[in-house]
Amino acid sequence: MKSTELKKMIKEAVKEAIQEELKEVLLEAVRAPRQSVPSPVIENKQTPQTEKTLSDKRSLYEQALGETSMKFTSQNVPNTFKPQPGFDSTNGTLPQGELGLDQIANLLPK
Repeated sequence: MKSTELKKMIKEAVKEAIQEELKEVLLEAVRAPRQSVPSPVIENKQTPQTEKTLSDKRSLYEQALGETSMKFTSQNVPNTFKPQPGFDSTNGTLPQGELGLDQIANLLPK
């Protein structure tokens, strides 16, 4: 007997066995008493939003912008960083060294 014939016979036998088992499983599922599963109740609770007047909205925007009103210019940075000539920052060449945390902290509002 060739191996291909043996494989073919095994495949057919496996198919038949699976089909028989599936039939039995499906028949058991159909005959079994049905249990009703209650569906979850989803409550849609929305809190009523109060309409804000134009002046309230404007004041909220002003408060948000007021927190970011600090100008970041060279006057806000202490003069401890001294760049050296010969570096091309447009092509990715930057000077060696680190920026101190005190220099960064001076930029943040207190």
